[in-house]
Amino acid sequence: MQLGIIGLGRMGGNIARRLMRNGHEVVAHDRDAAIAQSLVADGATHVDSLVELVQQLEAPRAVWVMLPAGEITEQTIATLAELMEAGDTIIDGGNTFYKDDIRRATALKLKGLNYVDVGTSGGVWGLERGYCMMIGAEKAVFEHLEPLFDTLAPGYGDLERTKGRNAPDERAERGYIHAGPVGSGHYVKMVHNGIEYGLMQAYAEGFELMQSKGSDALPEDQRFDLNLADIAEVWRRGSVVSSWLLDLTAQALAGDERLDHYSGAVSDSGEGRWTVDAAVEQGVAVPVLANALFSRFSSRKENTYANRLLSAMRFGFGGHVEPPKKD
Repeated sequence: MQLGIIGLGRMGGNIARRLMRNGHEVVAHDRDAAIAQSLVADGATHVDSLVELVQQLEAPRAVWVMLPAGEITEQTIATLAELMEAGDTIIDGGNTFYKDDIRRATALKLKGLNYVDVGTSGGVWGLERGYCMMIGAEKAVFEHLEPLFDTLAPGYGDLERTKGRNAPDERAERGYIHAGPVGSGHYVKMVHNGIEYGLMQAYAEGFELMQSKGSDALPEDQRFDLNLADIAEVWRRGSVVSSWLLDLTAQALAGDERLDHYSGAVSDSGEGRWTVDAAVEQGVAVPVLANALFSRFSSRKENTYANRLLSAMRFGFGGHVEPPKKD
C-alpha cells in the first residue's frame, strides 16, 4: 500500500522503514528536511510540504501523523483536512487524548474524510520487534488499512500461544486489534501507559530498597552489599516479575550500576495524567497508577536511585532523554 507519513522522529522514521522493508510505498515529510532525506536511501519519496505530500498520494489517500500530542498535531490535521478529498483517511499514531480523536473525527466526517486513531507501543525497538497497536476506527476503514497494521505488528513471533484462548480473531496474537470506534485505540493506549508508570515505579522502588541495604544507617550485621546488576539478570530468568522493562533495567545496570549518567528527573508525557483523570471521571480506584504519576512529579526535586532507574528505563524503551543535570 501507499502511505504518507508526517513526523519522522524516534518512531515515525522506523515505522516508515518497517513498511518499506515489506513492500509498502512511503511518501515522507518532516519539518527537518535532513531527517526526511535520511529515509530516501531506504526507498521513501521525500516531499517538502503537506501540499506536495497530498499531491504525491493516489486516492483514496492515507496519511499517518506521528507528532507530539497538542497544537502541532492539531495544526497538521487541520491543514490536511483542507488539502485531502472525500474518502481519504487521516491516521493519528501519536499519543493523542482520546476525546480529541472523537472531536476531530466528527468534524472530518462532515468533509467526507475518515479518521483513525492508533495507540502505538514499541518505542525505538519497533523497527525490528514490531509495534503493538490498538486501533480505533470504523470497521470498513480499519479493514482497508489492515495490510499496513499487519506489516507493522510483531506477528506471532516465538511467544507461546495462550492456553485456552479460542477467539476466532487472531489479530491480537499478531500484535494489533481493532479496539472499537474512533477514540478507543488511544483510550486503551492511555491506560496502557498508566499501567507502564505503575510497573516502572514498582521496579524502581524495589531496586532502591535493595540499593539502600548497604546504608551506614543500618546495624553493621544487617547491611548487604547487593549486586543489583546480578539481581536484575537472575530475575529475567524464570522469575514471575520478568518483563521487557526488567530486561531494560538489567541492560542499564550492566553498564552503570550506580546510574550516575542519569539525574533522575522523570518526565510524564501526558497519558499518566489522562489515565488518572479518566479514573476520577469513571469512579474507578487506581491508587498505584496515581501514586506512580505523583512520584514523577516529585522526581524533579529528588535525585534518588529509584528516579535514576526510571530515567534509565524510559531511555531504554523510548529513547526519552531526561532534562540535563544542573551543576
